[in-house]
Amino acid sequence: MNHTKHILWALALLSGSVCAADGVSVEAGYGYHTTMERLSWSRTWDRRWFTDQSWNLTGYWDVGIGRWTPHDAAGGNHDVNDFGITPVWRLVPAQATGTVVPFAELAVGAHYISDHEIYNGRNMSTHFQFGDHVGAGLSFGPQHDWDAMLRFQHLSNAGLQNPNPGMNFYQVRLTHWY
Repeated sequence: MNHTKHILWALALLSGSVCAADGVSVEAGYGYHTTMERLSWSRTWDRRWFTDQSWNLTGYWDVGIGRWTPHDAAGGNHDVNDFGITPVWRLVPAQATGTVVPFAELAVGAHYISDHEIYNGRNMSTHFQFGDHVGAGLSFGPQHDWDAMLRFQHLSNAGLQNPNPGMNFYQVRLTHWY
């Protein structure tokens, strides 16, 4: 399957998810001489677990499209498009009191990257990557309809093919829920 078919498949996946989205996010990050930007659409699960505790577990689907721009002095820099779908688990207080409410997240999802050679010396080996992240942030606004968070994201092929250097990104993310 060529790159065009992969990209068309990802766009079809994104278009269905955008129509059902509850929120939209922008994020930016940096790692391994590479900047990244991503636009994501999210759909909440409308479920809560551990409701008899002071913190509840909930979550959402996150579908995103992004771009990595390497700036490595060694050369061979290749811009990379990143398409991903990720189930995200979120820990939230059972009672959202006040205008600012903390939360924490954990996620593992699937990503397709358009070029697996990022720059000289960093070859991800495959277009398919697993993407996991941990993060913490604050919900704010009159209906807690905004989130601001810091995340650490790791992408790798989980050893499916070698080499498997992975990429780590430190990210800032802003979400509006509607």
